[in-house]
Amino acid sequence: MIARQLLLALSPLGIALASCGSAATGEKAPSPAADSGTPFAVEPVAQFDEPWAMAFDAGTGTLFVTERKGTIRFRAPDGTSGEVTGVPKVAYGGQGGLGDFLFAPGQTGATLDRRVVYLSWAEAGQGDTRGAAVGRADLVCTEPTRCSLQNLKVIWRQVPKVSGSGHYSHRLAFSPDGQYLFIASGERQKMTPAQDLGTNLGKIVRLLPDGTPAQGNPFADKPAPTNQIWSYGHRNVLGLAFDAQGRLWDLEHGPAGGDELNLVRPGANYGWPLVSDGDHYDGRAIPRNATRPDLAQSAITWNPVIAPGDFIFYSGDRFPAWKGQALITGLVATGLVRVRIEGDKAIEEARYPMDNRIREIRQGPDGAIWLLEDGEGGRLLKLTPTGAG
Repeated sequence: MIARQLLLALSPLGIALASCGSAATGEKAPSPAADSGTPFAVEPVAQFDEPWAMAFDAGTGTLFVTERKGTIRFRAPDGTSGEVTGVPKVAYGGQGGLGDFLFAPGQTGATLDRRVVYLSWAEAGQGDTRGAAVGRADLVCTEPTRCSLQNLKVIWRQVPKVSGSGHYSHRLAFSPDGQYLFIASGERQKMTPAQDLGTNLGKIVRLLPDGTPAQGNPFADKPAPTNQIWSYGHRNVLGLAFDAQGRLWDLEHGPAGGDELNLVRPGANYGWPLVSDGDHYDGRAIPRNATRPDLAQSAITWNPVIAPGDFIFYSGDRFPAWKGQALITGLVATGLVRVRIEGDKAIEEARYPMDNRIREIRQGPDGAIWLLEDGEGGRLLKLTPTGAG
């Protein structure tokens, strides 16, 4: 054991300690997954300590990975690896820590010397309170193995900060035109704030790139934070992505059942905690979504849960049959879930079991699919087609 710890400590992409914190969103231990002849080969590339998110730099193809305890590591296409300094202090614990990482649109320079980036994290407040924060910074890389965050500025916060360490959500997505930043804000396991328009908990918010509320938001004439809100009635959104038509979708954890993929419309109420296709963990029933046709209906729900980690709409050429479909990572349904979109509805097409919980997914510059396993020792995996299936 001592030798293993020393080896990991010396690795530039080494892993350190614990696995996923709270299981309060249905994130249970994985069940064994059998190899079912999947249409891709899996290449392990690196290991990380509780990886949560990743993003490719469009200009250089360098991959950046966040680790929940507060580290950002990167890997260049030639295998060179390094670490980013200047990362803000995070409130680590439960589901909290360092979260999403996103490059501002339109940065395609051939050298990774300076980029504008966005990141999210769980931030401590006064007393025993916490909340998600989103910051904007300059990513400055002066050495092949060293980058730093400079001029970091917090541009958005969950309000109010509350007790507990779950349901931060804090996923980030830019609109296809690059004009708007969308942030998923979980209801922090408090349920009722999701229906309260006086808070930004349980909401998806739409901001300008500098963090100010966007003109034309559904409640733009109201004081902050109401003027940030794009949609509400959300529980714990762990995926946020635009499809090829420019439509925003979210991927949301239900309670005991009722994980959802939603087409997000401005001003719409997605029902939590008034309705769900799952029930409370103590067995108390929740009225089903269909009982409230006045509320936004999900494109698809899962019961039992898949406990999604994140998703993408695939747009590459390596897997042509999957183009335009949603590829969803699973923490309970360990592996990938592939979903076809038909109008404003979704249909599950296939599941591809894997050995471990999958936290994150991204499409690489060449159309390959990249995954991050969840927890301590989470591997970075590259998927390429085999021609099977």
